[in-house]
Amino acid sequence: MERAEKREFVASFNQVLGSTGVVVVAHYAGLSVSDMTALRAKVREAGGSVKVAKNRLVKLALQGTELEHIADLFSGPTVIAYSEDPVAAAKATMAFAKTNDKLVVLGGALGSTNLDADGVKALADMPSLDELRAKLVGMISTPATRIAQVVNAPAGQLARVFGAYAKKDEAA
Repeated sequence: MERAEKREFVASFNQVLGSTGVVVVAHYAGLSVSDMTALRAKVREAGGSVKVAKNRLVKLALQGTELEHIADLFSGPTVIAYSEDPVAAAKATMAFAKTNDKLVVLGGALGSTNLDADGVKALADMPSLDELRAKLVGMISTPATRIAQVVNAPAGQLARVFGAYAKKDEAA
C-alpha cells in the first residue's frame, strides 16, 4: 500500500468509525479464508461490516473519534466488526465465536463506553433493535385491544339483558 492509499484509507475509515454504533475487536489467528468469509457473511447479514487492516492504520483512523480509547486493543492479528445498530455486530461476532474457538473477542466499544470481552458478550445477549421495536408495538397494541374489549363488554351485557327481557315478554 502506498502512502497516498494509506492516507485515503485512514480518512475513510475515520468517517466510518465516527458514524458507527458499536465496534468489536477480536483476534483471528488460525481462521481459514472460508471461516473469515463465513464471519463476514454473518456480520453482513446482521447489518454490520468486518474489516481486517494494519493495526497502525486503524489506530490512526481512531484518532479524533469517540472510539479512540480502544486503541490499546489493536495488537497482533485483529479483525474489527462494526455496525450502526448497537447490538448487531456484537451479536453476530459472538454467535460466530461460539462455533469457532479460533476467533477470540478482545473487547470493543459502544459509543464512548469501553467494553471488555464480557461486556461484548452481555451486549450480544441483548435483544436487537428490531426485536425491541416488535416488543414495543406489541405492548402498545395490547392495551388498545383491552380498551376495546372493556368498552364493548357493557354493550354486550346490555344486549344480553335486553334479549332476556324480550324472551321473557314473548313467553308471557
